[in-house]
Amino acid sequence: MTEKGLKDARERMDKALGALSHEFGAIRTGRASSSILEKITVEYYGVPTPLLQIASISVPEPQMLLITPYDKTAIGGIEKAILASDLGLNPANDGQVIRVPFPPLTEERRKELVKLCKHYAEEARVAVRNIRRDINDFFKHQERDSEISQDELHRLEAEVQKLTDAHIAEIDEMLKRKEQEIMEV
Repeated sequence: MTEKGLKDARERMDKALGALSHEFGAIRTGRASSSILEKITVEYYGVPTPLLQIASISVPEPQMLLITPYDKTAIGGIEKAILASDLGLNPANDGQVIRVPFPPLTEERRKELVKLCKHYAEEARVAVRNIRRDINDFFKHQERDSEISQDELHRLEAEVQKLTDAHIAEIDEMLKRKEQEIMEV
C-alpha cells in the first residue's frame, strides 16, 4: 500500500511537470509554433470550437504560421479569434488561408513573458508541494491506524521529500531553459 502511495505521488508530480511543459509550449518565443494557438476557440456556427478542430496549422517558415480552415466560411471567425487573443498577433487573410506573421519580440514583451513563465513555474512548485503534503498526510493516517510503523513513516516521508526535491529541481531547470529561449534575440 505504501509503495502504491509513492507511485501515485510520483505520477501526480509528473503530471504537474507535464502541465507546466504544456503551459510553456503555449508561450511564444519569437519563433512560430502551432502550439501557441491551442487555447484559441473560434465562434463556429454559434458554437465555441477549438481552432485546431476547424483548421490545419503549418509552419512554412520560422516566423510564419499558415492556417488552412477546413471550411472557408470560418476564415472571418478564425481571424477575429486570433485578434481577440492576448497573443499580440496580426493575422492576414487572403480568402483561402490565414497567414500569421510572428513579429520580433520587444525587450518589454520578453520580460513580460519571462514573468509569466515564472508564475507558471511557481504554480507547478505549489502543486508538487501540495501533492507532498497530501501523501504525507496519507502516510501519517496509516501510521495512526497502526498500518505502518513510525520508522516506516519517517522512511516514506524522506522518500517523498526526495521525490519532491527532484521534481522542483526539474521545474527550475525547465524555467531556466524557457527563460533563455525567450531572451534569445
